[in-house]
Amino acid sequence: MQSDHPDIYLASQSPRREALLRQAGIAFRQLQVAVDESRRSEEESPEVFVLRLALEKARAGWHQVREREPLPVLGADTVVALDDELFGKPRDRDDAIAMLERLSGESHRVLTGVALVDDREATRLSFSTVTFRPLSRAEVECYWDTGEPADKAGAYGIQGLGAVFIEHLEGSYSGVTGLPLFEVADLLDEFGIDFRRHW
Repeated sequence: MQSDHPDIYLASQSPRREALLRQAGIAFRQLQVAVDESRRSEEESPEVFVLRLALEKARAGWHQVREREPLPVLGADTVVALDDELFGKPRDRDDAIAMLERLSGESHRVLTGVALVDDREATRLSFSTVTFRPLSRAEVECYWDTGEPADKAGAYGIQGLGAVFIEHLEGSYSGVTGLPLFEVADLLDEFGIDFRRHW
């Protein structure tokens, strides 16, 4: 919940992450941060990549607030991985359609890194496996036209229309959505933040 008495800052403008924090009863304010979200090299594993970006986002947010309101800053990043290929947000229609056609009928990994930063730093990693049923080209094109895939890793949203593609999920629903609440709660507990007082 956006709060006059927040426990943390969220270094993200994502409405999905905002909704998940509200769901967990965590009082927060949002920050806008800008970091380079490109992969450093093909050798950077998906696990290292998402944890690095989550930490960079949280550090950037902490740099903004530490002098005026030194509350811990939460950063997060999500990536979809199929074999050695990483799928972030699609560049355009053709990119989204290509991603969805690659994911069609396959099992892929969704990794979300979360980081909490103040004078300390801690990270957690959420790992899930998602299996898509086979998708037709017409269905993929129709899905793109809804606008839903444009700003989502892997070009689909499990919390929206994209749920109809998912045959099986093993792992964290909130992690696939973009903010794994089990791991976030664990970080807040590590930092001694009693977010449950808002329940």
